[in-house]
Amino acid sequence: MDRIIEVENLTYSYGKNLAVDHISFFVNKGEILGFLGPNGAGKTTTFKMLIGLLKPKDGKVNVLGFDMSKDAKKVQTKIGVCFEYTNLYEELSAKENLELFSKLFGVKNFNPFKILEKVGLKGKENDLVKTFSKGMKQRLMVARALVNDPEVLFLDEPTAGLDPISSEEIRNIILEEKRRGKTIFLTTHDMYEADKLSDRVAFINYGKIVALDTPFNLKQKFGKRSLKFKLLKENGEIYEKEVTLDKDDTLEKVLNTFKMEKILTLHSEEATLEDIFIKITGRGLKE
Repeated sequence: MDRIIEVENLTYSYGKNLAVDHISFFVNKGEILGFLGPNGAGKTTTFKMLIGLLKPKDGKVNVLGFDMSKDAKKVQTKIGVCFEYTNLYEELSAKENLELFSKLFGVKNFNPFKILEKVGLKGKENDLVKTFSKGMKQRLMVARALVNDPEVLFLDEPTAGLDPISSEEIRNIILEEKRRGKTIFLTTHDMYEADKLSDRVAFINYGKIVALDTPFNLKQKFGKRSLKFKLLKENGEIYEKEVTLDKDDTLEKVLNTFKMEKILTLHSEEATLEDIFIKITGRGLKE
């Protein structure tokens, strides 16, 4: 399997503040790696080193086989980047924003209408960006990242602050790019987003990677699985009962509940990525 992104011993500091502390990881071709952590954990600093905006104090970043410290300009023509904060040209239309970037990338026979339709902005091609909602601007940011048909997408908090519908639309775009074989590095503090999109997730905390695995494996290793019953007493009172799975007496407790209780609802429950992050680090993802 091809390793599209390789990071070795990566380190960066702002003065005496060690923001990224000797981290190593890789991203395979066609994979989405979720880079998960609270604000200030080192996500954005890592992101900037991966795309060549910051030069590491120590360690190495290779993207598509190129050393980003030496060949960033060669790589930047082959990647797409979407930042958390919009930096669009507000006085230009959506179409003009994309056309400008297509010229910067030297894209021939560029068709902005096709990309704008892909991100749900059909019919808005000639509208000025300053008239767009936050969700529309974020979709245009994603569209701009796709202008050069990049091999690798770097997405920094792509749904931050968006309403649920806009967030879901952007997630669907990301998954479509994955189906097209793109490799995606996604930073987020949204555990739901990371769980839904990522093949693997890396937890970063105070500049260090404290866990890296598939969401499923992390839940199996660190999480608690249980069955939750909603039960009805004879007096009409409704109450809940939880049975932890994988215990010696699990089967007995479940069978007794079915025999002795009136069950209204039953569902399984597993730990979320945020539960696991808190368990490993002692703090939440949104701190």
